[in-house]
Amino acid sequence: MNNFTSYLILGLQHILNVQAIDHLLFLLSITCIYRFYDIKRLFFMITAFTLGHSITLALATLHWINFSATWIEFLIPCTILLSATGNLFKNDLQGKQKNMPWLIFALISGFGLIHGLGFSNYLQSLLGSENSLLEPLFAFNIGLELGQIAVVTAFLLVSTFLIEVLRIKIRHYALAISGLIIGLVLPMILERWPL
Repeated sequence: MNNFTSYLILGLQHILNVQAIDHLLFLLSITCIYRFYDIKRLFFMITAFTLGHSITLALATLHWINFSATWIEFLIPCTILLSATGNLFKNDLQGKQKNMPWLIFALISGFGLIHGLGFSNYLQSLLGSENSLLEPLFAFNIGLELGQIAVVTAFLLVSTFLIEVLRIKIRHYALAISGLIIGLVLPMILERWPL
């Protein structure tokens, strides 16, 4: 197995892992208000998130920026809380979403910047002996993106089944999932409180 494939698999495994619960909760928080026919919109959102975390992941791994790991670990669940809480105030969840709100994409990219800093410690420990960081960074990010697409697709299939087949109202589904996420993330925020 070549170096590129090894890092691609590491990126994929990193997201498809229960230890990545904060990342999975974030993906669920932005996915739970959509159905399968919104997949194109969601893939744009996931790519915006990936671009955000790819930038800070690269900059931190190359030691061009440095942030306190304590603060980053605290801010990650805060992004999840904000995303899930925002779902509670969305009124128009019926029907296919037509427009692409660029503010939401910018916000998700910003959250990606924070999550990328969280990945950087993990990746720095893996890249210690590498001569060139460009190929491993690129492969790891491709693996993360493929993993995110797989996770989002699975979430969408489940939510579409519940909403379209079992006839659960999307508003009730989104409120229940967002409430569950908030309940899981609040203890993380309290545990990681940096002050």
